[in-house]
Amino acid sequence: MKALYFKTKGNLWQISNFEIEVILMKKVLAINSGSSSFKYKLFTFPNEKVVASGMADRVGMANAVFKIKLNSKEYIKNTPIPNQEAAVSLLIESLKKFNVVKDLKELSGVGHRVVNGGEVFKHSVVINQANLKQLIKLGNLAPLHNIPETVGIEAFMQIIPDIPQIAVFDTSYHQSLSEINYLYSIPYRYYEDYAVRKYGAHGISVEYVAPRAAKMMGKNLNISKLIVCHLGSGSSVTAVKNGKSYDTSMGFSPLTGVTMGTRSGDFDPSALRYIMDKTGMSIDEGIDMLNHESGLLGISGVSSDMRDLIESKQKRAELARRIYINRVVRYVGAYAAEMDGVDGIIFTAGVGEHDSGIRAGVMSSLRYLGLKPDYKANRTDGEKFISMPNSKVKALVVPTNEELMIAREVVRLTR
Repeated sequence: MKALYFKTKGNLWQISNFEIEVILMKKVLAINSGSSSFKYKLFTFPNEKVVASGMADRVGMANAVFKIKLNSKEYIKNTPIPNQEAAVSLLIESLKKFNVVKDLKELSGVGHRVVNGGEVFKHSVVINQANLKQLIKLGNLAPLHNIPETVGIEAFMQIIPDIPQIAVFDTSYHQSLSEINYLYSIPYRYYEDYAVRKYGAHGISVEYVAPRAAKMMGKNLNISKLIVCHLGSGSSVTAVKNGKSYDTSMGFSPLTGVTMGTRSGDFDPSALRYIMDKTGMSIDEGIDMLNHESGLLGISGVSSDMRDLIESKQKRAELARRIYINRVVRYVGAYAAEMDGVDGIIFTAGVGEHDSGIRAGVMSSLRYLGLKPDYKANRTDGEKFISMPNSKVKALVVPTNEELMIAREVVRLTR
């Protein structure tokens, strides 16, 4: 498409190809909020192109920063951002300043990632005041995630009240779990009275990655057995059988399952009681310890970041990586047994996509399944197979795209 020219009041104006595209397409914002930050991507539809992305970081802190990336150019602004409302205002102002959005009416909606919808929200919803109150009540199911995510939604509703706000839940994908896999072996009344059960997480990511992997393998997703290893600061392993979530490692909250950056993963609650008795730690302090001081950080004493552990000469840094690999292998093996086999094992998210050592360690322990690792292919990142062509079980790297899945849900619910 060529640039257009038009006249107004005797002046000749030129609109670039980029501006034409932005003006004509439907626009959708995808938001991932944290306690002191939010990441965003602005998509145009139906071409699903990212026209702006960035983040507001260190919100409420003295060294706050706002970033926006347009056409591979990034603009960084160091400015006070006292709260989420200020961050949202800054985002809207920036989109207008750079002519990405000329009028707020161009926005079809804003999609928000919400980790846990409990048993109340089984699908994505357009947020109104009534279900916003329900979201707030669900905060305790995933306090590290749901609470800041809800605060983010409220901020957008306050700043741009006429634009639809859509909540997209990680737990929606796991609604297909059977009672066998989502119930805990505790008195049934706690499920009946308080909905205590496994909910899982990272469903938005798995829902994107699994179909892509099946396509790469030339298989029909609906008759495939896949295991998705979403490995990042938060990590989970999900069994996908016949196109649906069959079992997943995270539970009532995102604390359980495999070892994570600062989260313990599976841990005997009796051991927590023992630590509390010995130290005088309260239950809130104990849960905080399991969420913020454990995992890779707790074991290594160095960092929660895999990159720091690779560079560290501390023995416990290497131990932390080995434990991490062990826990992933444990769940992959269990899910292969549950599904009576596996066709493909997929690595995604920050560690899964970029840490070749972790991938190699996991694959080496799964050769008994019929997986033949291609260690040469594994040395580099990017979407590809990292198993040999004649491998019975395939191993793949598939970069996730949670923001795109969120944006698609906005389009679906705002047609």
